[in-house]
Amino acid sequence: MDAATFSPEDNRRARRAAFGSFAGAVIDWYDFILYGLVAALVFNSQFFPGISPVAGTLAAFATFGVGFLFRPLGGVVFGHFGDRIGRKQMLVMTMILMGSATTLIGLLPTYDSIGWWAPFLLVVLRAVQGFAVGGEWGGAALMAVENAPPKRRALYSSGVQVGYSVGLIIATGLILLMRAVTTDEQFLAWGWRVPFVASVLLVLVGLVVRARVQDSEEVAERVERAERVAGGRRVPLLEALRSHPGAFGRIFGLRLVELVSGYIVITFAVSYASDEHGFSKDFMLNVGLLVGALGIVSIPTFAWLSDRFGRRRIYLTGSVVGVLAAVPFFLAIESGSQIAVALLAVILFNIAHDMAVSVQQPLFTEMFGAEFRYSGAGVGYQVASAIAGGFTPFIAAALVASTGGSWYLVAGYLLLSCLVSAVLAWRIERPTAATTPTAVTAA
Repeated sequence: MDAATFSPEDNRRARRAAFGSFAGAVIDWYDFILYGLVAALVFNSQFFPGISPVAGTLAAFATFGVGFLFRPLGGVVFGHFGDRIGRKQMLVMTMILMGSATTLIGLLPTYDSIGWWAPFLLVVLRAVQGFAVGGEWGGAALMAVENAPPKRRALYSSGVQVGYSVGLIIATGLILLMRAVTTDEQFLAWGWRVPFVASVLLVLVGLVVRARVQDSEEVAERVERAERVAGGRRVPLLEALRSHPGAFGRIFGLRLVELVSGYIVITFAVSYASDEHGFSKDFMLNVGLLVGALGIVSIPTFAWLSDRFGRRRIYLTGSVVGVLAAVPFFLAIESGSQIAVALLAVILFNIAHDMAVSVQQPLFTEMFGAEFRYSGAGVGYQVASAIAGGFTPFIAAALVASTGGSWYLVAGYLLLSCLVSAVLAWRIERPTAATTPTAVTAA
């Protein structure tokens, strides 16, 4: 559908789809990020108490990474059925699964109560979280992109990533609130559980919002037609691999800048800055709150700019900023300056990270045909999350441990990741903002 035929009803549908994608993303990312924050604060002592503090932190971050391992599986399963029977039904299922797993984590007994069953069940529930969020991004991004006006696809779909920022704010804010109203002993005993159980309320709100959203008529017709021609025997993921094999590798490389910078700033740095350099955990959580709040403005702003000036420029600029800010961020932590740490965190997260994520929804989904876009873009996105995202805190903690607390290897890891994304961003073709989805590729 081109801009000339975009009616008032189409605009209303586009706005509903954009808001529905945003609301669902808020809930799923709240649940997913909450685990990472609590892993750095609680899980090492409550679920892995029989080992050294360093090993406990590594174990907690390893369980954090387990969720990412299951994200590609969620992308495969939800992408398959999302391409065959529609996006909306899959998005409702991902929300229910995610909310259920998060609530159960909040009710889970600790190691002192049930022994090794506690970390085992924690890993299982984290795997369910990963499976659910694995199907969320692809469906939410597609719902927004496919219903958006042709020249505003980045802006309308940016709510998927703004949802991440809002989820980060809510999760961090509730953790800070519980730390403020409880003693350290109370927080470890039960205070950390409250934000997990509260997920039930968010899921109920999200289900109401998503009930009003419908699949794009144009996409529904094309998917139905493709199913009829293929006799219902298509495997969308295999079609995506056969038609666009290089797209998966490009998605992985392009995502390094936002995955590594994001999880170093909001997850790894919480424990590293407090354990190695004396920063308070509350200060580092407040940094997460700050970058999340700024992301509500920065992400749609960069998305709007990319619709006007091209996705390549925005993505490349963000990646280069990540390269330049990697070492200064760790120098700021070593200096002990709170102002410097907050400033460099904003540069890494709200410029490098947010410039990249503001462009990803249209850029990645438009690499694939409509009939297998959920599977192609969703699986490519989640494989990158599993490999580069989920284990970034673990890798970073291991690099620090291997060097006796030094930050040099971690900074190198961050810098090289951003450099890879910069090279691939440089090679993105220069499509116009109104290019049709099936025509946009990356070189």
